[in-house]
Amino acid sequence: MGKRITRILIANRGEIAVRIMRTAGRMGIRTVGIYSRIDSDSLHISMADKAICIGESELSETYLNIPKIIEVALNTSCDAVHPGYGFLAENAAFVQACDEAGLIFIGPNTHAMQVMGNKIEARAWAKKSGVPITEGLTGTKEVLLKAKDRVGFPVLLKAAAGGGGKGMQIVRDEKELEEALEATARQARAYFGDATVYIEKYLDEPRHIEIQILADLHGNVIHLFERECSIQRRYQKIIEESPSATLTPEIRAQMGEAAVRIGKEIGYTSAGTVEFLVDKKLNFYFLEMNTRIQVEHPVTELVTGIDIVEEQIKIAEGEPLRLKQEDIRQQGHAIECRIYAEDPENNFLPSPGFMTLYCEPQGDHIRIDTGVTPGTEIKSAFDPMISKLVVWAETRKKAAHRMNEALAFYGIHGIRTNISYLKKLIIGKPFLTNSISTKFCDEHTEEIVSEIRQEKADVPRHILLIGYLLLSLQHPSAKGFLCRKAGDLWSAVGFWRHLARLTVSCEEEEFPVTLPGSSEDAVEVEIGGTSYRTKICGRQPSSLHFSVDGEPYHILYSEDRNHREYISVGGHIFLMKRFDFLPNELIAASAESLGSDQSHVTAPMPGKVIKINVKPGEEVKKGAILLIIEAMKMENNIIASKDAKISEVNVELNQLVEVHSPLVVFEEEGSEK
Repeated sequence: MGKRITRILIANRGEIAVRIMRTAGRMGIRTVGIYSRIDSDSLHISMADKAICIGESELSETYLNIPKIIEVALNTSCDAVHPGYGFLAENAAFVQACDEAGLIFIGPNTHAMQVMGNKIEARAWAKKSGVPITEGLTGTKEVLLKAKDRVGFPVLLKAAAGGGGKGMQIVRDEKELEEALEATARQARAYFGDATVYIEKYLDEPRHIEIQILADLHGNVIHLFERECSIQRRYQKIIEESPSATLTPEIRAQMGEAAVRIGKEIGYTSAGTVEFLVDKKLNFYFLEMNTRIQVEHPVTELVTGIDIVEEQIKIAEGEPLRLKQEDIRQQGHAIECRIYAEDPENNFLPSPGFMTLYCEPQGDHIRIDTGVTPGTEIKSAFDPMISKLVVWAETRKKAAHRMNEALAFYGIHGIRTNISYLKKLIIGKPFLTNSISTKFCDEHTEEIVSEIRQEKADVPRHILLIGYLLLSLQHPSAKGFLCRKAGDLWSAVGFWRHLARLTVSCEEEEFPVTLPGSSEDAVEVEIGGTSYRTKICGRQPSSLHFSVDGEPYHILYSEDRNHREYISVGGHIFLMKRFDFLPNELIAASAESLGSDQSHVTAPMPGKVIKINVKPGEEVKKGAILLIIEAMKMENNIIASKDAKISEVNVELNQLVEVHSPLVVFEEEGSEK
């Protein structure tokens, strides 16, 4: 038995910091949070027993600042540090710094982290453990270009020292390889401080299945079964589930045993995840090991009933594992959806900004891990994940149905999200029949986006108009429609109650609406010559349950800083307006198109310029990559909208740019040479 932990510094932010704090609080352990000044509205600050600001915004000065974090931990009398995931979670130098400062690092030792944190060494240990691996090699760009034929195309490029999909690219022929190697090396250096690139044979239509392990300081290692993470975009998981519908009991047992074998071979401690690729014949190959808690760990917790963070803390205190392998059971089915601030209709472009509405679904067997609150700004400096929505049910089909319902009640306005995209995935035939692979999103996003647009267009306009009208009866600017007491529609309609004619717009299309009459609990609404009897069934500040001719509906409402009003139904967001009391200047302007106009190219989001491909006087073709902006940990190509000649380049390398900043100016057609 080691030292009892009484106070933990959480060296992270957002949802994982909040999640760790909840378990620590339940265990009677106090927590210290850290934050950057631009992150001062994050939920983890208010959740911590004590929160310390450690800098302005640069990651190197804040969440990656090892000396500062150690200093804060010591000054606040912490016994231990929990790194969460990302940032310093797999940084061996951070583990060593904790050891030297006398702080318990809640995670593995430096040896295991160094071995498994490098893909090349990890593969060597997996091979030594008798676990199958795919063909691969590493080195500089020059070495890899010479040795490419050893692996054979297609190949997958990765940052040797990193994870999370950063820098990963599929290369299918030789002519693409050199540029792809350069891009991967650049991102590897930026994200992980190591430009080494790793190449491995790419498997077509593989499954991504991982095994959760727990290992104590006494040599005991067990697994908590598997998670399937095959639904991915940009090589990052967006839907995870447990158990996998792909594995047979025999393959499940073999993969679990292989993961435990690797853990024992390297002397691993704490929670870790061994990731595999599985082909169509259920052959599995070691992919990598993540020496930290995973984003998707909640699905394992829901099917096993084990709090993985609690086990990490107990292991760090020196306790032997409290469970044996035969004690672990999978019960029911859990699914996790990652809610991202991104635009699936625009190649998943990050969508930072202020949320005008944040409304979480509620109910039995629904879990939400998040680090945001209503009014939080989603910042471009951090990963775009807003939260994790996790559900449990007795069967996979029931879990998918529960997830679909929960997504429909998840309201986020003011920014773009992937909620509608997730809804289409979770109820789509490929997911329900388990006909998926890691390539599914790449191959089907275009048709999914088309279905989303059609589904939004098919939402009955009279439902939107009625729901918005019922909500606006209590709007403080409604004058004649001002509600005097909650639920009293007679008072709400006021002097208009005998006959009211209004003009309401939905997505800038105008509709005449007539209110022929009302009673204390109902309003009659006439739209396009059809009369509907409506009732309010329940409401909260940002939501409304109502019925139309006896059919129940639910909408969410928000208003932005420019007084534009929005409602959402089933994840689809609509711009609404009543012309009888809102001033004309509040008519929503059409959204400026991302990318470029006819004279110059603008920044679609705040970010940092990391590559410039053009200079003044150079002629470019439509579609050429002019420069690359890094935002929310992703590279975003800025493309020429037409054939043109460059007049000005207004940015420099590493310059921070704001949204819609003019980056590159084209020479006007017909101007003098």
